[in-house]
Amino acid sequence: MLNYFIRRLLMIIPTFLGVTFIVFTITRFAPGGPVEMAILRYKQMQMEGGGGAMGAHGTAISEEMVEKLKKIYGFDKPFYISYLMWLGNVVQFDLGDSYTYSKPVWHVIKDRFPISLRFGVAGFLLAYLVCIPLGVLKAIKHGSTFDFTSSALVFVGYSIPGWVAGIVLLVLLGGGSFFNVFPLGGIHSMDYETLSLWGRLCDNIYHMILPVFCYTLGSFASLTILMKNSLIENLGKDYVRTAFAKGLSEKTVIFKHTLRNSLIPIATGLGSVFSIVISGSLLIEKVFNIHGFGLLGYNSILDRDYPVMLGILVFSSILYMLGNIFSDFLYCVIDPRIRLD
Repeated sequence: MLNYFIRRLLMIIPTFLGVTFIVFTITRFAPGGPVEMAILRYKQMQMEGGGGAMGAHGTAISEEMVEKLKKIYGFDKPFYISYLMWLGNVVQFDLGDSYTYSKPVWHVIKDRFPISLRFGVAGFLLAYLVCIPLGVLKAIKHGSTFDFTSSALVFVGYSIPGWVAGIVLLVLLGGGSFFNVFPLGGIHSMDYETLSLWGRLCDNIYHMILPVFCYTLGSFASLTILMKNSLIENLGKDYVRTAFAKGLSEKTVIFKHTLRNSLIPIATGLGSVFSIVISGSLLIEKVFNIHGFGLLGYNSILDRDYPVMLGILVFSSILYMLGNIFSDFLYCVIDPRIRLD
């Protein structure tokens, strides 16, 4: 089994190289890159300086300046040479400087790290702490009124996009035409710096309630039904019937013998605990005015801020692969009979 995990860890290297090389190559050949955008801004400045009456000669840009721009943005070398240089910097933990923010990518990502971590951990815990007990309860009460009612509610929640739910909740509870219960957005209040430690904690929770609910709304149905179906499937197996035949109570059979095996499918999603750092939803972050990784990645694509985009790719790809390995490890912990070769 140890050899299996060593092989999985070693496979991270070629997978990482393949993913980053493909994306890096696309950035070098995609139209409208940073060089073209810089040239466009320069021409617009020339036209504005000439009152908008300058002709084609007035907005021309010399080849020398084009070459300087290519050198500034790292487009003066063949793409494979540029990739090797970028990869060499990544190995030295240097992700370059952001074109938009004019500071190292590490600092740009570091500013968003606490925000994404806060919402990622809260959403992860809320989803699993609610869905696993709810799935178990639905399996025990399968076919009852509670089962049908809860299924209807979770599937209604699953059918509503998180950002739509966010807009509706803000209209209803954000001080619009109805109730002023929660803030309209942001991650803390205007007087946050003057609050005590307990006041800051409460303020953070107060601003997190609606966004975290919208983050996890879609996962409620899938996790709950997965837990329910897995438990029902295991309850129909021979070892469970044998346990009942020995006179064990239903509670003992479910929570001591069946639940552990039923958690194996859930362990697949538990691997995402590694990637909660870069979790985020662009539309939900736009609705609640949260400057997390989702909005950062979207803006980096629009602004052609390739260093930031590639920096997020480095984080997300490595964390995603580590999460998959962690899921395999959880399989072995939950069920020691599993042997990975």
